[in-house]
Amino acid sequence: MLWPDATSYDELVSDFAWQVPERFNIGVAVCDDWAAREPDREALVFIEDNGDTARYSYDDLRRLSNQLANLLKSRDVRPGDRIGVLLPQSVETAYAHIAALKLGAITIPLFTLFGEEALEYRLRDSGAKVVVTDGSGAAKLDKLRDRLPDLTTVFCVDGEDGSAQDLASHMAGHEDTFRPFDTAANDPAIIIYTSGTTGQPKGALHGHRVLLGHLPGVEMSHDFLGRPGDRIWTPADWAWIGGLLDVLMPALYLGVPVVACRFRKFTAEAAFQLLQDQEIRNTFLPPTALKMMRQVDAPEKRWKLKLRSVASGGETLGAELIDWGRRTFGLTINEFYGQTECNMVVSSCARLMEARPGIMGRPAPGHRVSIVSDAGEELPADTLGNIAVKRPDPVMFLGYWNNPEATEKKFAGDWLLTGDTGMRDTDGWIRFVGRDDDVITSSGYRIGPGEIEDCLIKHSAVAMAGVVGKPDSQRTEIVKAYLVLKEGVAPSDELAAEIAEFVKIRLAAHEYPREISFVDALPLTTTGKVIRRELRARAEREG
Repeated sequence: MLWPDATSYDELVSDFAWQVPERFNIGVAVCDDWAAREPDREALVFIEDNGDTARYSYDDLRRLSNQLANLLKSRDVRPGDRIGVLLPQSVETAYAHIAALKLGAITIPLFTLFGEEALEYRLRDSGAKVVVTDGSGAAKLDKLRDRLPDLTTVFCVDGEDGSAQDLASHMAGHEDTFRPFDTAANDPAIIIYTSGTTGQPKGALHGHRVLLGHLPGVEMSHDFLGRPGDRIWTPADWAWIGGLLDVLMPALYLGVPVVACRFRKFTAEAAFQLLQDQEIRNTFLPPTALKMMRQVDAPEKRWKLKLRSVASGGETLGAELIDWGRRTFGLTINEFYGQTECNMVVSSCARLMEARPGIMGRPAPGHRVSIVSDAGEELPADTLGNIAVKRPDPVMFLGYWNNPEATEKKFAGDWLLTGDTGMRDTDGWIRFVGRDDDVITSSGYRIGPGEIEDCLIKHSAVAMAGVVGKPDSQRTEIVKAYLVLKEGVAPSDELAAEIAEFVKIRLAAHEYPREISFVDALPLTTTGKVIRRELRARAEREG
């Protein structure tokens, strides 16, 4: 943990040293350790859309996760087996991860927005043995079971559903005591699938140490999270690294109550109301959420907020959002930076330094972040290059699941290349400049065009597809598709809507193309690859 009495960034960094024990288990650290010391301490508050509220102590999470761990063990789940968690923010999401991790299994967070193809790929690639889900997820999985030979069991939190078994009734017969598996800090714990520019998503495999690696960046971005009275909420899905490892797990580890809410649909008004009603002190608000909230007229006059810290990441904040945050929240929004493979490595911290709009921040304590050449040579200050992180680093992934070639390509020597370009000034401030790949940043999600193009060409009318990000004032970018239709197929608005829906139900609601243009041909390299930079330039010209 960071030293909260530090008065400057230099003091904070100079006094920091990693304390990563040889043996460490995330499930034990975020649950059992607190339950042993303060069993009645509030851990999680869950709010239904109708306002009904349920509160859970650390002892509640311990008992529930132990029952599930015993249930999983009775179904022959062993250390190293993969467990999918296909749920929205809920208490079941929390204790499903905790149970599997205490068992030594590897969890796979999965978006409820995923369609059948996206789920099938991730579950087949990981060889998932069990999935914990709800009624909606069970219905999707029911159609996939014959194509997922490794998937032996599906538990449903909403009761028995098709081939899915009722989670609560099966847990009820199991003991609420469990001896956690003795994991090493480097043992695998979580696979988070991340989209790249070509081909299918890759599974970033993290060890149990990843939680400890996140702490400096999390604490720094919240002006030292873990102070008396802290209480955190985020609208970010817990299937995203930004929800799971930037908020849920670090907060539980630090003893900070986590508020979860199942909004049917996120609205700015509902967010402000929750911040007020739940007396939230700390929040992670992705830039898209901030942009939506900024459209509300004079929120500071309508709601009485008690926020102590607001963090944001996923996209660069500009001066306008920083200024709006000061007027609305009475504080400076802290910006942080990272990616699924190596997260929370750069942050600003209003308590220690003035924000510099357009500049992400400085390396969080313990992380060596710099600008390097393609060959992994550190570049001088104020030189454009690759934003990179030096290994070893506890927050860094162990590698891509079953993909050593992709893992090797991620590094230049001992530098992990983020795929982003930037500059570093003489004080170590890092400025994001752009991406050297084609990942689309939309509403805080990093979306790979390869998976979308793959899905598009499965439509009976589509011959070829090129997908890029088109600049958008609210979402940063939207997914834009350029399509070549098959011979004899006529373009129309109706066909465009049909194709968009085709992608939406198969991949995810945030991945479908919001704009589609029909073209006679796509710009291609001599080897047949789509030249996306030309499509991006075209999308920018379209405005």
